[in-house]
Amino acid sequence: MHPLPVLPDGRLEQRFSESKPAYSQAEAVTEANRCLYCVDAPCIKACPTGIDIPTFIHKISTGNTTGAARTIFKDNVLGASCARVCPVETLCAGACVYNAWEREPIAIGRLQRFATEATLEQRPLSSLLPAKKPATGKKVAIIGAGPASIAAAGLLALEGHQAVLFERKEIPGGLNTLGIAPYKQSGNAALAEIQAVFGLGDIQLMTGVEVVAGQGGDGKVSAESLLKDFDAVFLGLGLGADSKLGVTGEQGAGVWGAVELIERIKADPTLTLAGVKRALVIGGGNTAIDVAHELKLLGIDEVAMVYRRGASAMSGYAHELASARKHGVRLIEHRAVSEFQRDAAGKVVGAKFSRTENGKPVEGGEETLSCELVALAIGQATATQVATAFTGVALDKHGNVVVDPTTHRTGNAKVWSGGDCVNGGKEVVNAVQEAKIAVRDMLRALRSEVTHG
Repeated sequence: MHPLPVLPDGRLEQRFSESKPAYSQAEAVTEANRCLYCVDAPCIKACPTGIDIPTFIHKISTGNTTGAARTIFKDNVLGASCARVCPVETLCAGACVYNAWEREPIAIGRLQRFATEATLEQRPLSSLLPAKKPATGKKVAIIGAGPASIAAAGLLALEGHQAVLFERKEIPGGLNTLGIAPYKQSGNAALAEIQAVFGLGDIQLMTGVEVVAGQGGDGKVSAESLLKDFDAVFLGLGLGADSKLGVTGEQGAGVWGAVELIERIKADPTLTLAGVKRALVIGGGNTAIDVAHELKLLGIDEVAMVYRRGASAMSGYAHELASARKHGVRLIEHRAVSEFQRDAAGKVVGAKFSRTENGKPVEGGEETLSCELVALAIGQATATQVATAFTGVALDKHGNVVVDPTTHRTGNAKVWSGGDCVNGGKEVVNAVQEAKIAVRDMLRALRSEVTHG
């Protein structure tokens, strides 16, 4: 496996400092000693991957950092990045018994980060997991190189299978590399984790290759050929392009899709926000909060989130919104965009809003807000249409890949799927768990082939 690309210097991402810096050993041991090591630990139940949290925390408290890392990686091969990016406030730490006593919950995410990072600085990931099994000669094609796909590749490689990832972009990692807020995790940190996973066995990465329904060739490979040439297929397609509003003035410079803008902030050294003093973010989800927070931390004077309902109806996490507002992001509720305004040169200069009730525009109360940049965070299209090129694979009414939830197998006996293309857009830790479920069933199927082949 050749070294993965390193993102270039000069990116806006590099201006950010970490919101939750790494613990020192003394800090980690002190925090670990607060844990009550509950017998029926609610934090374990709240973790989608089922990490034995009390056990790894106890090992930190006794100085067994390597043992703590082993405990984490046993259940979550992407435990290093999940330590940084998981919304622990609503998962493991949110379930901590200390909350019921109105005391600060255990900082599980920061303890997990300490254990994984301190250990990986000293030894490879492969030394923390069971030894790779002998090569089986079986090959699995993995479509996409986001978190679900990376996790699946690592688990398959440990079992002696060859995993070949096909990624249409030049940089692997999907959300983990290009979509996580820079103050949580840098793109290069995500790439370093991928490199560690690729050290687990026979994993090949094909970047700049798109899987298509028709004929292959010239950077494209056909779904039909993958079914023919591989023993199994895993679809980790992720999500597609940012959704549009369809209003006047939307097309043109200055109006961004939020996901595209975050990716450019993280990966593109040519991006500049010079001349932007006022920015508007349209939406009320976590992506909207992230991009608004990022723009404010990058020094834009005025950043406002505009949402068509009230704050209580927002799908974004309350703790993330509180943090963004603390840094100066303003929330404008009960407003919907009706038009973007541009000057004679085509630059966006403002947005016209209507007042809303129950999320729907009503007469009266129109206003115009000045801005030089707009980010649309109103959802993403699905990128799953190619899935139907695999005979038997179906999509639901939302465009998500249909799977058996107990196995994550699709309607095609050789095809499994997981991650955002199945769940519609959840957390990295959910993608890892879905990959675990899929690989577990895939291994049963491949063993059956060996027995009866």
